[in-house]
Amino acid sequence: ALPISIMQFILLLVVFAVLAVVSATQSPITREWTSAKHGKTIGTLKAEPVTNGLCDANVNQQSGYFNVKSGNDKNYFFWFFESRSKTQATDPLVIWLTGGPGCSSQLALMTENGPCTPNEDGTGTVNNPYSWNTNANIMWIDQPANVGFSYGATGDDDHDEAEVSEDMYNFLQAFFKANQQFLPNEFYVFGESYGGHFVPAISKRIFDGNNNGDGEYKINLAGLGVGNGLTDPVIQYQYYAEMAMNNTYGIKTVSEDAYEGMIKTIPTCKKMAEACQKDTSKCVPADDYCNLKQTSPYYSTGLNPYDIRKPCGANSLCYNMTTTETFFNLQSTRDALHVNSKAPNQWVECNNKVNAGFMGDWMRDYATDYVTPMLEGGVRVLIYAGDVDFICNWMGNKAWTRALQWSGHEEFDNSIDYDWTYGTSNIKGGKVRAAPATKGTGSLTFLQVFEAGHMVPMDQPEAALSLLSDFITNKPFVNKK
Repeated sequence: ALPISIMQFILLLVVFAVLAVVSATQSPITREWTSAKHGKTIGTLKAEPVTNGLCDANVNQQSGYFNVKSGNDKNYFFWFFESRSKTQATDPLVIWLTGGPGCSSQLALMTENGPCTPNEDGTGTVNNPYSWNTNANIMWIDQPANVGFSYGATGDDDHDEAEVSEDMYNFLQAFFKANQQFLPNEFYVFGESYGGHFVPAISKRIFDGNNNGDGEYKINLAGLGVGNGLTDPVIQYQYYAEMAMNNTYGIKTVSEDAYEGMIKTIPTCKKMAEACQKDTSKCVPADDYCNLKQTSPYYSTGLNPYDIRKPCGANSLCYNMTTTETFFNLQSTRDALHVNSKAPNQWVECNNKVNAGFMGDWMRDYATDYVTPMLEGGVRVLIYAGDVDFICNWMGNKAWTRALQWSGHEEFDNSIDYDWTYGTSNIKGGKVRAAPATKGTGSLTFLQVFEAGHMVPMDQPEAALSLLSDFITNKPFVNKK
């Protein structure tokens, strides 16, 4: 054999170095997080690259599980995508949490704000130009256990936000150990619906963990966002009657008698919800009474609780999710996503058993003791709501943000509502009010999104991407000119 030249030798070294980097990025990742504070292993993260072009083939992505050692066999599934932008390395990191409680975040990925949507027969995907990874690194997490592709043994179900937030805090510590390149980036927690409980609770756990030095890593928590959420039931349940009868679309969804009945029972519902905040044994009775008196009259109409303009139809979720179900139940999809064989044989949108387990948590307030301390600590907060949603309507969401006590309360409560526009054409997309950040505090923004239901990214994808982009780049929503 002929001896190679120095140039050829250098070229070979470069090739081997590149191959080594590629091999490292394509290799399975296993990371344990051992808490120095508690002197024990908290959990193990196992993830693998998703490499077959399943969804958004132009970005790096990984999927896998976080095993929670405190459980019997408690495992959370996630699917993570890097940003599409040229500034991917410094773009914020966002996590998305679908509500329910008990609904898979992968449902939102495929039908709302993910990089792709199912094709016509559910056997593949098509690109979503309004994906939330346009300028953010983002992952969709199935939580708690036994939701979506997550799984757990008997006794592994969570029932309240203390359990949810602890599991997610530990998950994030393990994720950052495996992906330390994202530690300097701003971090945001977003969610929808029962995410109004999940997001404040998880964000507050991160906030407290940072302040108390609980984790191996300090997470750069910059903000949180909730879309059409249930956050402060004491206030929000007082607005079902008005949304049913006096909404901005002039749709009388219930009869006058039903409306009057809803109005008459508001004081009792409010009193029972307030009692729940002081005594958790009174939370289930409050849940039962308030939903019977305030939401049942609407449900009996057959209208879609997520969009007052439409009938619900035959599907339990009022939307046809057949193609999404088909896609996630393909063996090729499960293989590509490295779904564990212990996961449910059939992916379903929502787990009713998990949902029922949160009955004692439903009427709890996650605004006062959660959102307020974070605002005072410099965390930015965005509450947005599509204005044709009934079940977590914009009226109730606006009311609790106006009532929230914090140092910016007076400025926020006394503000007027400004037009919110988005896009290069300055489309009028809603109404907004905000109290900007001052020295040491965060900002609070409430955004009413026009012509959108419970799932804003589904109904108004461009507006939804715009509100995310504005928020994570700290662009003011209010233009007072």
